[in-house]
Amino acid sequence: MARAFLFVLDSFGVGGAPDAAAYGDEGADTLGHIAEFCAAGAGDRAGLREGPLSLPNMSELGLMHIARSASGRFPAGMPVPEKVYGIYGAATEISRGKDTPSGHWEIAGTPVSFDWGYFPTEGDAFPQEFIEALCREADVPGILGNCHASGTEIIARLGENHIRTGKPICYTSSDSVFQVAAHEVHFGLDRLLAFCRLARGLLDPYNIGRVIARPFIGQSTSSFQRTGNRRDFSVLPPEPTLLDRLIEHGRHVHAVGKIGDIFAHQGVSRVIKANGNEALMDASLSAIDEAEDGDLVFTNFVDFDMIYGHRRDVPGYAAALEHFDARLPEVHKKLKPGDLVVLTADHGCDPTWRGTDHTRERVPVIAYGPGIRSRSIGVRRSYADIGESIARHLGIPAGPHGRSFL
Repeated sequence: MARAFLFVLDSFGVGGAPDAAAYGDEGADTLGHIAEFCAAGAGDRAGLREGPLSLPNMSELGLMHIARSASGRFPAGMPVPEKVYGIYGAATEISRGKDTPSGHWEIAGTPVSFDWGYFPTEGDAFPQEFIEALCREADVPGILGNCHASGTEIIARLGENHIRTGKPICYTSSDSVFQVAAHEVHFGLDRLLAFCRLARGLLDPYNIGRVIARPFIGQSTSSFQRTGNRRDFSVLPPEPTLLDRLIEHGRHVHAVGKIGDIFAHQGVSRVIKANGNEALMDASLSAIDEAEDGDLVFTNFVDFDMIYGHRRDVPGYAAALEHFDARLPEVHKKLKPGDLVVLTADHGCDPTWRGTDHTRERVPVIAYGPGIRSRSIGVRRSYADIGESIARHLGIPAGPHGRSFL
């Protein structure tokens, strides 16, 4: 039997989405613009990185050719290798929206065909009747925020008021999401999670995809920082995903990072928590050692999106990509005959783009392993092709969406 390791580089888009204009994202290109900025010297940061973007391992697995197939050009300043060693292509999202659940569910073979609910961008973000019910059931004196905002910005702006009043900070974004920031000590982590569970139930009639707990610590604006105890409360996928199908056929799904939360812990055998890309890679390497024949290790590398994409930090995003790339040989060394590694993304978050939200883009598809023949798979019509390829590799029946590229 075979094993599969699916790594999602959260928000690492490659541009070229044919419907980007409908989302206000025509021209967005996370990889292309990071490379362009780095080639021009705008990706330098003292003590962090400098020079053109350098991703030699992913480039040798086809990343440069993926970028050209997705957006029509090679990334600026990055050498194109003479030989490519992986299966490489790009995938177009067919799900509605450009959010985390839609992207991951489609990767796992279940596209989202319905429209999520969203909150208005002007005035109060949340319905008054929802806020009144939430505050009453949670026994809190009210909320702060009630708007679209960047998480770090709104914590810096309202954190001291939150500590003083005991009112949780509630905000949203262009995604279908209700986010709650609260102090781990002054408000309490358990209380924050209970508040979010209440919100999850009350928001179901509004068709909101996720409620996210955003705990933080510190005593003043200058010292506030978010912790690794984030928790996502998602709705269930609309139909069985690749994860459910694997469990049904007696396989194990090792969910690393926030994967368990994204799938509402359905179709997950084991949840492995880790905070930050370094720890997520360490946890993934350990999971590879422990995975048995027929198993899937599924990891989300969240820092690309959460720390660098949303904060529009080009040097930080570039450095994170380079560090991830440098650790790929550690994955290679652990592979056994029959293993398959897939690298992809769930959407874009172009750090050069306007605003602070996700961007509608195609995503890279890189697949490799011992005995896997290198070839181009072109531009796939759905992320679901990724899940169907893993299903075929692991020897379970095909699902109703997508086509295997194996």
